[in-house]
Amino acid sequence: MVFVKGARVKRPKSQMFNKLSQVLRVLRAESAHWKAPVAGTFNVGSNAPFKILISTVLSLRTKDATTEQASHRLFKVADMPEAMSKIDLLALEKLIYPVGFYHTKAKNILKICEILLSKFEGRVPDDIETLLALPGVGRKTANLVVTVGYNKPGICVDTHVHRISNRWGLVHTKTPDETEMALRKILPQKYWIGFNDVLVSYGQNLCVPISPFCSRCKIRRYCPQIGVLSQR
Repeated sequence: MVFVKGARVKRPKSQMFNKLSQVLRVLRAESAHWKAPVAGTFNVGSNAPFKILISTVLSLRTKDATTEQASHRLFKVADMPEAMSKIDLLALEKLIYPVGFYHTKAKNILKICEILLSKFEGRVPDDIETLLALPGVGRKTANLVVTVGYNKPGICVDTHVHRISNRWGLVHTKTPDETEMALRKILPQKYWIGFNDVLVSYGQNLCVPISPFCSRCKIRRYCPQIGVLSQR
């Protein structure tokens, strides 16, 4: 049994869970050779939470390279709520194109800036529930702002974290939101903040969705490879 937030929860029957500290240590070392996730790219300066918020909103259903390029274009013009709120909608759409759903995202970004300025004096909230009230912000974005931007406890679950957590046998879930809630119950809080960064890099470079590179993986001896039909 493992003790989490006042309640005893059943440990997963997974060798990966028992070796989690060692596994994450190995992957952190490996990730030094891989490109950092987009959110980490913008985690610099006093306005980091705002840049992380906006870049993550842009990232929905968009490739990382496209998100990063669009974010850089936008932040060169404005990287704070007040300046960004003054950008014309059509100009904003042009700056963030070709991210997915750029029309909707441009409108949401302007609304987010308006709310931050009117309700929070331009500061990005540092709690998940308040962030979820912002337009276009889901649990992935809210958790990423809280963990990366403010270094506060949270578990950011995207498609990589969802896939790998199930592949490792840590959880048995159908959606990223279900995975987050399951991980909150069984994952020791000391792992929460860095879990996303490590697994995203790992998922982009080795533990890919189809035919993962198991032959090059340094933690393969612990992995049950649940759902893996072919590998390289």
